[in-house]
Amino acid sequence: MLQILDLSKSYRKTLAVDHVSFTVPDGTVGILLGPNGAGKSTIIKSVAGLLRFDGAISIQGIPNRELEAKRIFGYVPEIPALYDALTVREHIEYVRRAYRSDITDEEIDALLGRFELYDKQDKLGNELSKGMMQKVSICCALAVKPRVLMLDEPMVGLDPQAIKELKEVVLEQKAKGVTLLISTHMLEMVDDLWDEVFIMDKGHILASYTREEAGDKDLDAIFFGATAEEKKEEQAR
Repeated sequence: MLQILDLSKSYRKTLAVDHVSFTVPDGTVGILLGPNGAGKSTIIKSVAGLLRFDGAISIQGIPNRELEAKRIFGYVPEIPALYDALTVREHIEYVRRAYRSDITDEEIDALLGRFELYDKQDKLGNELSKGMMQKVSICCALAVKPRVLMLDEPMVGLDPQAIKELKEVVLEQKAKGVTLLISTHMLEMVDDLWDEVFIMDKGHILASYTREEAGDKDLDAIFFGATAEEKKEEQAR
Protein backbone atom coordinates (compact mmCIF):
# COMPACT_ATOMS: atom_id res chain seq x y z
CA MET A 1 0.00 0.00 0.00
CA LEU A 2 1.13 3.52 -0.80
CA GLN A 3 -0.27 6.22 1.47
CA ILE A 4 0.20 9.96 1.03
CA LEU A 5 -1.10 12.08 3.89
CA ASP A 6 -1.37 15.89 3.88
CA LEU A 7 1.60 16.28 1.51
CA SER A 8 2.72 19.84 0.81
CA LYS A 9 5.78 21.13 -1.00
CA SER A 10 6.89 24.67 -1.83
CA TYR A 11 9.69 25.90 -4.05
CA ARG A 12 10.57 29.22 -2.44
CA LYS A 13 7.27 31.14 -2.65
CA THR A 14 5.59 28.76 -5.10
CA LEU A 15 3.28 26.15 -3.57
CA ALA A 16 3.60 23.14 -5.88
CA VAL A 17 1.55 20.65 -3.85
CA ASP A 18 -1.04 21.78 -1.32
CA HIS A 19 -2.13 19.31 1.39
CA VAL A 20 -2.65 16.33 -0.92
CA SER A 21 -3.79 12.99 0.48
CA PHE A 22 -4.57 9.72 -1.26
CA THR A 23 -4.04 5.98 -0.87
CA VAL A 24 -3.34 3.24 -3.38
CA PRO A 25 -4.18 -0.17 -1.81
CA ASP A 26 -2.38 -3.46 -2.35
CA GLY A 27 -3.05 -5.06 -5.73
CA THR A 28 -4.28 -1.78 -7.20
CA VAL A 29 -3.12 0.24 -10.23
CA GLY A 30 -3.45 3.94 -9.48
CA ILE A 31 -3.07 6.56 -12.23
CA LEU A 32 -1.92 10.11 -11.50
CA LEU A 33 -3.17 12.53 -14.17
CA GLY A 34 -2.77 16.24 -14.64
CA PRO A 35 -1.45 18.95 -16.98
CA ASN A 36 2.13 20.21 -16.86
CA GLY A 37 2.72 22.09 -13.63
CA ALA A 38 -0.10 20.31 -11.79
CA GLY A 39 2.24 18.94 -9.13
CA LYS A 40 2.54 15.33 -10.35
CA SER A 41 6.33 15.36 -10.59
CA THR A 42 6.62 16.86 -7.12
CA ILE A 43 4.50 14.04 -5.69
CA ILE A 44 6.48 11.41 -7.61
CA LYS A 45 9.83 12.80 -6.45
CA SER A 46 8.57 13.11 -2.88
CA VAL A 47 7.46 9.47 -2.82
CA ALA A 48 10.84 8.45 -4.26
CA GLY A 49 12.61 10.31 -1.45
CA LEU A 50 14.21 12.88 -3.76
CA LEU A 51 12.59 15.94 -2.16
CA ARG A 52 11.97 17.28 1.30
CA PHE A 53 8.29 17.81 2.02
CA ASP A 54 5.71 18.44 4.73
CA GLY A 55 3.28 15.66 5.53
CA ALA A 56 3.76 11.90 5.53
CA ILE A 57 4.35 9.20 2.91
CA SER A 58 4.36 5.51 3.80
CA ILE A 59 5.16 2.37 1.84
CA GLN A 60 3.46 -0.70 3.28
CA GLY A 61 2.98 1.33 6.47
CA ILE A 62 6.68 2.28 6.72
CA PRO A 63 7.83 5.93 6.34
CA ASN A 64 9.21 6.23 2.82
CA ARG A 65 12.63 7.51 3.88
CA GLU A 66 13.38 4.48 6.04
CA LEU A 67 15.70 1.84 4.60
CA GLU A 68 13.14 -0.91 5.14
CA ALA A 69 10.67 0.98 2.92
CA LYS A 70 13.26 1.65 0.21
CA ARG A 71 14.04 -2.06 -0.04
CA ILE A 72 10.47 -2.86 -1.08
CA PHE A 73 10.00 0.11 -3.40
CA GLY A 74 10.68 0.15 -7.14
CA TYR A 75 10.84 3.36 -9.17
CA VAL A 76 11.01 4.00 -12.91
CA PRO A 77 11.79 7.71 -13.43
CA GLU A 78 10.61 9.71 -16.43
CA ILE A 79 14.20 10.26 -17.56
CA PRO A 80 16.32 7.13 -17.03
CA ALA A 81 19.73 7.75 -15.47
CA LEU A 82 22.25 4.98 -15.99
CA TYR A 83 25.92 4.65 -15.11
CA ASP A 84 28.08 5.20 -18.18
CA ALA A 85 30.65 2.57 -17.21
CA LEU A 86 28.27 -0.23 -16.14
CA THR A 87 26.86 -2.76 -18.57
CA VAL A 88 23.17 -3.54 -18.80
CA ARG A 89 23.70 -6.72 -16.77
CA GLU A 90 25.83 -4.91 -14.20
CA HIS A 91 23.06 -2.36 -13.59
CA ILE A 92 20.72 -5.15 -12.57
CA GLU A 93 23.42 -6.86 -10.53
CA TYR A 94 24.08 -3.57 -8.74
CA VAL A 95 20.39 -3.32 -7.82
CA ARG A 96 20.33 -6.96 -6.67
CA ARG A 97 23.18 -6.33 -4.24
CA ALA A 98 22.10 -2.86 -3.10
CA TYR A 99 18.57 -4.01 -2.31
CA ARG A 100 19.59 -7.48 -1.16
CA SER A 101 17.07 -8.86 -3.61
CA ASP A 102 16.64 -12.60 -3.95
CA ILE A 103 16.16 -12.37 -7.72
CA THR A 104 17.96 -15.28 -9.37
CA ASP A 105 20.25 -15.29 -12.42
CA GLU A 106 17.53 -17.17 -14.29
CA GLU A 107 14.96 -14.50 -13.42
CA ILE A 108 17.36 -11.79 -14.61
CA ASP A 109 17.84 -13.69 -17.87
CA ALA A 110 14.07 -13.85 -18.29
CA LEU A 111 13.71 -10.10 -17.67
CA LEU A 112 16.43 -9.30 -20.19
CA GLY A 113 14.85 -11.59 -22.74
CA ARG A 114 11.41 -10.19 -22.17
CA PHE A 115 12.54 -6.64 -22.92
CA GLU A 116 14.83 -7.67 -25.80
CA LEU A 117 17.98 -6.82 -23.87
CA TYR A 118 19.56 -10.26 -23.56
CA ASP A 119 21.84 -9.78 -26.56
CA LYS A 120 22.66 -6.26 -25.34
CA GLN A 121 23.51 -7.15 -21.75
CA ASP A 122 27.20 -6.37 -22.24
CA LYS A 123 26.59 -2.89 -23.67
CA LEU A 124 27.60 0.06 -21.48
CA GLY A 125 25.11 2.60 -20.22
CA ASN A 126 26.49 5.31 -22.50
CA GLU A 127 26.02 3.08 -25.55
CA LEU A 128 22.28 2.71 -25.17
CA SER A 129 19.43 4.51 -26.93
CA LYS A 130 16.75 6.30 -24.89
CA GLY A 131 14.38 3.37 -25.40
CA MET A 132 16.93 0.80 -24.27
CA MET A 133 17.80 2.92 -21.24
CA GLN A 134 14.10 2.97 -20.35
CA LYS A 135 13.94 -0.83 -20.63
CA VAL A 136 16.98 -1.19 -18.33
CA SER A 137 15.34 1.15 -15.83
CA ILE A 138 12.20 -1.00 -15.85
CA CYS A 139 14.24 -4.17 -15.38
CA CYS A 140 16.12 -2.61 -12.46
CA ALA A 141 12.86 -1.62 -10.74
CA LEU A 142 11.47 -5.14 -11.18
CA ALA A 143 14.71 -6.70 -9.93
CA VAL A 144 13.95 -5.21 -6.51
CA LYS A 145 10.85 -7.45 -6.36
CA PRO A 146 8.95 -4.44 -5.00
CA ARG A 147 5.80 -4.36 -2.94
CA VAL A 148 5.15 -0.84 -4.25
CA LEU A 149 6.10 0.10 -7.82
CA MET A 150 5.96 3.67 -9.14
CA LEU A 151 6.35 4.49 -12.84
CA ASP A 152 6.67 8.04 -14.17
CA GLU A 153 5.72 8.29 -17.89
CA PRO A 154 7.06 4.73 -18.35
CA MET A 155 5.92 4.24 -21.95
CA VAL A 156 7.59 7.30 -23.46
CA GLY A 157 10.33 6.16 -25.84
CA LEU A 158 9.33 2.49 -25.80
CA ASP A 159 8.64 0.52 -28.97
CA PRO A 160 5.24 -1.21 -29.41
CA GLN A 161 6.56 -4.62 -28.28
CA ALA A 162 8.06 -3.14 -25.11
CA ILE A 163 4.81 -1.28 -24.36
CA LYS A 164 2.92 -4.57 -24.73
CA GLU A 165 5.35 -6.30 -22.36
CA LEU A 166 5.18 -3.48 -19.83
CA LYS A 167 1.38 -3.62 -19.79
CA GLU A 168 1.56 -7.36 -19.13
CA VAL A 169 4.10 -6.77 -16.36
CA VAL A 170 1.79 -4.22 -14.71
CA LEU A 171 -1.09 -6.71 -14.68
CA GLU A 172 1.18 -9.50 -13.39
CA GLN A 173 2.46 -7.30 -10.57
CA LYS A 174 -1.11 -6.33 -9.69
CA ALA A 175 -2.07 -10.03 -9.56
CA LYS A 176 0.77 -10.57 -7.07
CA GLY A 177 -0.72 -7.90 -4.78
CA VAL A 178 1.83 -5.21 -5.66
CA THR A 179 0.72 -1.58 -5.37
CA LEU A 180 1.33 0.43 -8.55
CA LEU A 181 1.21 4.18 -9.19
CA ILE A 182 1.64 5.37 -12.78
CA SER A 183 1.99 9.02 -13.77
CA THR A 184 1.32 9.51 -17.47
CA HIS A 185 -0.05 11.76 -20.21
CA MET A 186 -0.62 8.79 -22.50
CA LEU A 187 -4.16 8.07 -21.35
CA GLU A 188 -4.93 5.55 -24.09
CA MET A 189 -1.94 3.45 -23.00
CA VAL A 190 -3.29 2.85 -19.49
CA ASP A 191 -7.03 2.83 -20.15
CA ASP A 192 -7.10 -0.97 -19.83
CA LEU A 193 -4.88 -1.07 -16.73
CA TRP A 194 -6.22 1.34 -14.13
CA ASP A 195 -8.24 0.66 -10.98
CA GLU A 196 -8.22 4.16 -9.51
CA VAL A 197 -7.41 7.57 -11.00
CA PHE A 198 -6.33 10.77 -9.24
CA ILE A 199 -6.73 13.97 -11.26
CA MET A 200 -4.47 16.87 -10.29
CA ASP A 201 -4.30 20.55 -11.14
CA LYS A 202 -2.56 23.48 -9.48
CA GLY A 203 -1.24 21.38 -6.61
CA HIS A 204 -4.59 19.83 -5.66
CA ILE A 205 -6.43 16.58 -6.29
CA LEU A 206 -9.50 17.75 -8.22
CA ALA A 207 -11.20 14.37 -8.23
CA SER A 208 -10.57 10.67 -7.79
CA TYR A 209 -12.53 7.75 -9.18
CA THR A 210 -12.41 4.00 -8.95
CA ARG A 211 -13.18 2.08 -12.13
CA GLU A 212 -16.51 1.04 -10.61
CA GLU A 213 -17.44 4.68 -9.90
CA ALA A 214 -16.48 5.71 -13.44
CA GLY A 215 -18.76 3.14 -15.04
CA ASP A 216 -18.25 3.04 -18.80
CA LYS A 217 -16.30 6.32 -18.98
CA ASP A 218 -12.76 6.12 -20.30
CA LEU A 219 -9.86 8.09 -18.81
CA ASP A 220 -10.14 10.74 -21.51
CA ALA A 221 -13.73 11.54 -20.54
CA ILE A 222 -12.96 11.40 -16.81
CA PHE A 223 -9.96 13.73 -17.09
CA PHE A 224 -11.54 16.36 -19.31
CA GLY A 225 -14.79 16.21 -17.35
CA ALA A 226 -13.01 16.91 -14.06
CA THR A 227 -10.83 19.72 -15.45
CA ALA A 228 -13.82 21.34 -17.20
CA GLU A 229 -15.75 21.30 -13.93
CA GLU A 230 -12.83 22.98 -12.17
CA LYS A 231 -12.72 25.74 -14.81
CA LYS A 232 -16.44 26.37 -14.33
CA GLU A 233 -15.95 26.71 -10.58
CA GLU A 234 -13.05 29.12 -11.09
CA GLN A 235 -15.15 31.30 -13.40
CA ALA A 236 -18.00 31.34 -10.88
CA ARG A 237 -15.76 32.62 -8.08
